[in-house]
Amino acid sequence: MGVKIAILAEPNIQQRIFDDSHWRQLADIGDVARNDQPGVPRPEILKRLLEGADYAITSWGCPSLPRDILEVAPELKAVIHAAGTVKGIVTPDLWSRGIRVSSGNGPLGIGVAETALGMTIASLKEMWRLSQDTRNGKWSEGRGRVRELYRVTVGVIGAGKAGAHYVRLLRNFEVTTLVYDPVLTAEQAEAMGAVKAELEEVLRRSDVVSIHAPSIPETYKMFNRERLGWMKDDAILINTARGSIVDEGALADELRQGRLFACLDVTDPEPPAADHPLRSLPNCIITPHLAGAVNNGVKRLGQFAIDELRRLIAGEPLGGEVKEEQMSILA
Repeated sequence: MGVKIAILAEPNIQQRIFDDSHWRQLADIGDVARNDQPGVPRPEILKRLLEGADYAITSWGCPSLPRDILEVAPELKAVIHAAGTVKGIVTPDLWSRGIRVSSGNGPLGIGVAETALGMTIASLKEMWRLSQDTRNGKWSEGRGRVRELYRVTVGVIGAGKAGAHYVRLLRNFEVTTLVYDPVLTAEQAEAMGAVKAELEEVLRRSDVVSIHAPSIPETYKMFNRERLGWMKDDAILINTARGSIVDEGALADELRQGRLFACLDVTDPEPPAADHPLRSLPNCIITPHLAGAVNNGVKRLGQFAIDELRRLIAGEPLGGEVKEEQMSILA
């Protein structure tokens, strides 16, 4: 008997994450059972696809996998989630059956980190404001505010997949990188090319602060009035994580004073109200939640799922494995 791979996501999602080369790779690995029904997969569809399956690939729009669904797949070894958070699909029954779980946060984090780096460079260079000045007829005014990504201090809040990749990208520059992450050790930070520090020190010392923390109860409005007040004058705040991590009212007050500059790819809620002050403040850049995998970048998730399958079959460590004990600290 060959390996059976169940693709649970609906056809529209499959089209987003897989291209023809991916389907050929999957066919080379084993027999592929694809969901051909639109919408959220119904229990009867999940059971049909999972019956006798060795591996399952899920993505956006997939429901949780409880006991009655899993009973049709006694040989199921792993669920690979070709998307971000696995909280929507994981049930205690997965863990109790010893079924391994892998999350696509890694490939998603690549796009997030690259976007954060782009915002870092553009903001230090004053590209946003100087571009608008040039559009309005000015030319070299304001060049004195320009800074390079050189001998500055960058603070990274959260060293998960996106934060860790952002740190790796920063290793291409001569900068000091401070990381705040309660579950990260000093040795792990050093191996990444950063220095572990407490939150207050990171905020007080950093010229750029990039948020990559998960949205969990402990991080709700983590960037409140007091902590925003710790930040240096002319510091840059970048948020490509979740809008709920920042107290937007407190941030708007700081921005009105002209003390900080903010780049926000996320808000709470999304989109912000049409009259939200963050939309009109000149020292606040808002983008429409594009930092993760977008358009062609979404195909990274398809390749990730295939590579994880190959690692599973070869008995190699997984790139995105999630353990039960990690669930409380993951987004």
